[in-house]
Amino acid sequence: MTRSGSLFNSLNVSEISMESLGRNEYPSFSQHPSNLRVFTYSELKSATKNFSRSLMVGEGGFGCVYKGTIKSLESPHSRQEIAVKQLNTRGLQGHKEWLTEVNVLGIVDHQNLVKLVGYCAEDDERGIQRLLVYEFMPNRSVEDHLSARSAQTLSWPMRLKVALDAARGLTYLHEEMSFQIIFRDLKTSNILLDENWNAKLSDFGLARQGPAEGLSHVSTAVVGTIGYAAPEYIQTGRLTAKSDIWSYGVVLYELITGRRPLDPNRPKGEQKLLEWVKPYISDAKRFRMILDPRLEGKYSLRSAYKLSMVANKCLARQPKTRPKMSELLETVKKIVESAEIGNQNAI
Repeated sequence: MTRSGSLFNSLNVSEISMESLGRNEYPSFSQHPSNLRVFTYSELKSATKNFSRSLMVGEGGFGCVYKGTIKSLESPHSRQEIAVKQLNTRGLQGHKEWLTEVNVLGIVDHQNLVKLVGYCAEDDERGIQRLLVYEFMPNRSVEDHLSARSAQTLSWPMRLKVALDAARGLTYLHEEMSFQIIFRDLKTSNILLDENWNAKLSDFGLARQGPAEGLSHVSTAVVGTIGYAAPEYIQTGRLTAKSDIWSYGVVLYELITGRRPLDPNRPKGEQKLLEWVKPYISDAKRFRMILDPRLEGKYSLRSAYKLSMVANKCLARQPKTRPKMSELLETVKKIVESAEIGNQNAI
C-alpha cells in the first residue's frame, strides 16, 4: 500500500472516465463555491517564478508544492503568500485527488483544517493542468520538526497543542457537519503549522464521505500510508471513521517518542514503533525511557503517560471499541489543561 493508493486494483483504466471521476461525492457541494478563487495557469506560473525549484517546499507522489505570492483580494495593495500544489496528472489518480481536495476543502471551514484559497483547471496544448492554491503554512509540517534533521524540535507543550488541534480538526470532519468525512491519510507530514504554530490538517486527496445512514462502513480500494493505516482497513478495505482514530493513536506515539511509525534505519527490535513501545507502556517506571530524548527531560511525565493511555484506546484491535473523536478531544483537552497547571514529573 502506498500514499498514492491503488485506484486500479478493482477497475481497469478503460472503465474509468474523467466524467465518472468528476461525479460529486459530497451532498452539500454541487458546484465550486463562490469563495474559491479560480486562477489561470499563467497567474500561478508568475506567482511561483515559473515554478522555480528554489521555491519548492514539498515533493511527493502527488507532485510538487511551491511557495508563491499573489495580490490579496481583500487588500489589492498587499501581497498574500500561498502554497501552490501542482499535481502530477499523468495518471487518473492525480486528477481524482485534485477533484477530491476541491470538493472537500471547498465546503469545510475550520481553524484546524488548511484553507484552500482556490484552484486552476486548464486543458491546452501543454496537456492537463491541475493545481491547488492554499494558505501558506510557514512553519512546515510536524514531521519536519520531529525529524532528527531538524535543528530544533517541538517542545512538549507544543506537542500537546498539536495533539489537541488535530483532535479538533478530526472531530469537525467526523461529527460536526451534516455528513461525515473520513480523512484517511492522517500522519505527521499532513499536519502543518501556521505562523502562530497552530496545527492544521492538510492533503485531503484521499478523503471519503462516511457511510450512508444505516450502513456500517464504506468499501473502497486500500490507500493511505503504511504505518498509519488501521489493520482492519488494510485487510478488508472496509473504511470507517475508526480508521482515522487508529491513525490518530499512531500520531500520538510519534509526538511522545519523536520516532517514525516505521524506521528501517533503527535496530531490528525498534523498527516498528507500536511494537517497540509495548513493554514500556505497561510499566510506569520504565515509561520515561520511550520519551523523545530531544526533549531533554523538559516535559510533564504525567501528561505524557496520560497521552499514551489515549493512544492505546485509539489502537484497540477492535474498531468498535475505539472511542469517538469527540470523546478523545475532551480527554486531550483535560490533559493539556492539567499539564498547564504544573510541570508534573510523576505519573
